[in-house]
Amino acid sequence: MSIIFRLDRMMADRKMPLNELARRIGLTDSNLSILKTGKARAVRVSTLNALCRELSCQPGDLLEYVPGGPEEDNDE
Repeated sequence: MSIIFRLDRMMADRKMPLNELARRIGLTDSNLSILKTGKARAVRVSTLNALCRELSCQPGDLLEYVPGGPEEDNDE
């Protein structure tokens, strides 16, 4: 995947447990876990906004672009 979600790193830096963050942003633990493990195919802007608010970060702190991923081959 070309876009990597770095939620696990931000949560560790903030010492924020998954269930606490999920409660604060209004997601289930399982849905937040999908984001944390990088298995999500999409993320809502409202969810990204809530994550940035609760983790005191910018969207670029949560998302990383890695060129040459398998999904880039399908974009042509």
